[in-house]
Amino acid sequence: MWSRLLLILSGLLLALVAAGAPIRAATGVSDVADALRQGPVYVDPRASAQLSPAQAVALEKKIEDAGKPVFVAVLPKAAEFPPDTLLRNLRTDTGIVGVYAVRLGDGFNAGADHAVMPTQAVRNLVTAVKAPGTATDAATQLNAFVDQALRQARGSAPASWSGGSSSSGKASASGLITLAAVLAAGGVGAYAVIRRNRRRTAEEERAALDKLRVVVDEDITAYGEELDRLDFHPAEAGADDVMRADYERALDAYETAKSRMASAQRPHDVRRVTEALESGRFSLAVLAARREHRPLPERRAPCFFDPRHGPSTTDVAWIPEGGTERDVPVCAADAARIEDGEDPMARTVETERGRRPYWEAGPAYGPWAGGYFGGGMLPGLLVGTVLGHMLASPAYANEYGGGDFGIAGYEGGDVSGADFDASDFGASDFGGGFDGGSGGGDFGGGGGF
Repeated sequence: MWSRLLLILSGLLLALVAAGAPIRAATGVSDVADALRQGPVYVDPRASAQLSPAQAVALEKKIEDAGKPVFVAVLPKAAEFPPDTLLRNLRTDTGIVGVYAVRLGDGFNAGADHAVMPTQAVRNLVTAVKAPGTATDAATQLNAFVDQALRQARGSAPASWSGGSSSSGKASASGLITLAAVLAAGGVGAYAVIRRNRRRTAEEERAALDKLRVVVDEDITAYGEELDRLDFHPAEAGADDVMRADYERALDAYETAKSRMASAQRPHDVRRVTEALESGRFSLAVLAARREHRPLPERRAPCFFDPRHGPSTTDVAWIPEGGTERDVPVCAADAARIEDGEDPMARTVETERGRRPYWEAGPAYGPWAGGYFGGGMLPGLLVGTVLGHMLASPAYANEYGGGDFGIAGYEGGDVSGADFDASDFGASDFGGGFDGGSGGGDFGGGGGF
């Protein structure tokens, strides 16, 4: 009975694809972007000879199963897709941090946000799939690129792929074909597994966010208390416009942190909360220096042992339990404690072993620390610690947006809009064959169409 029903449903769905939901030719990059927000693969009907529906479905399923932010577009060589700006505009209009691969006519190129894949890695992959002796048909080339990109890409698939309608209100043909293929192959069970995995991931993220919420709320409260204790009035004698601007930035940081935490949906959203708190505390330090007629402090990371201590004043050598020595930024008070042979006043959080320093806690605290210390700095500070080990794991990258902590606070699969490094998508090399190694990556070199 089930097999008969599946065959009927498959036939109906395939008929719907053929008759009722054709894919329209894109009138520009924005149409392609609309399609990619709903699924990882878009094939313009004018380029359908390049990649058949079955091949597109298989490629789409591969990407979705991997759960990585990899986007593929197969487009005709047409005026509405100028190669000089195609990748950059496609990334801008799609607005999602990820890897973008485009087959344009017989040419190929790709770009990626460096939060998802290093520039050189993208360049190497593009060069490899265009090397002499490799197959040049779209299916082989795209699958070769995607296979490698899925192994290396950081982050997770965007939430918009889990469901939703296109701008025209109709399901995409590739989505319907995929569903038909899944049903025909007995995919009801597979679909249930996918739903269960997504539900499990969502539950784990909620639990991680709940842990973080406690810590971040403590940070926001502590910062608010600092503002309350601040003996500054914008109209007081000696206050000038520069001081008032510092004070305004400090107040804005407080409101921003509260607003961002209230709207946080996933653990990595917390990074932007602690970024705001770090910025606010620096504004307070600058204000204090101006009022006391001291030299303005340099912009330094907050105290490693507890960011609530404010900006660090120096670096000291520190050895975590079972680890190796490294220099960490510390506040003046903790520097004095260490010099006197005492333990620093470390920030502790709840763990299964009771309250422990945050660097001995689980991966949920990575976004919290990342907002304070930034992507480039944190791995070196935490190497050899429990949290440092977890941040370096693929599981963390997939579930909590790990890796290098992204750009501008975003990870692979995040919606960032136009907030990205345009140099990652900056050139026009859609040459069909080997070009001497100039293609891919940040696309800074020349290369023709």
